Amino acid sequence: MNAMQRLMIGACGLLAAGAVTDGLLGSKWVTQSAEAIVGRPRTPVSAAGVARRTTRRIVRRSTIYVATLPVGCGTVYIDGVYLYSCGGTYYQPYNNQYVVVYVD
Repeated sequence: MNAMQRLMIGACGLLAAGAVTDGLLGSKWVTQSAEAIVGRPRTPVSAAGVARRTTRRIVRRSTIYVATLPVGCGTVYIDGVYLYSCGGTYYQPYNNQYVVVYVD
């Protein structure tokens, strides 16, 4: 098998893989229609969408540092930052320890 045949087989394989991932072999062609339903959370007119865009939380660091987290902490994502929530107190990793943060 020469280099040109290998190149053609590889190109056909890539096209086939792209067609499958784009849905060409499924129920629709390469593009699918996007339909927004008013009232769904990510549509511009919905109440949830407005609340998501207008509610802003501020994360402020304190001067309280701890070496380890308390037992039973969960991870939360607030204002673009991953924090640990432990019984109403939020912690943020900082170097080799954790700092208490306030969420307003």
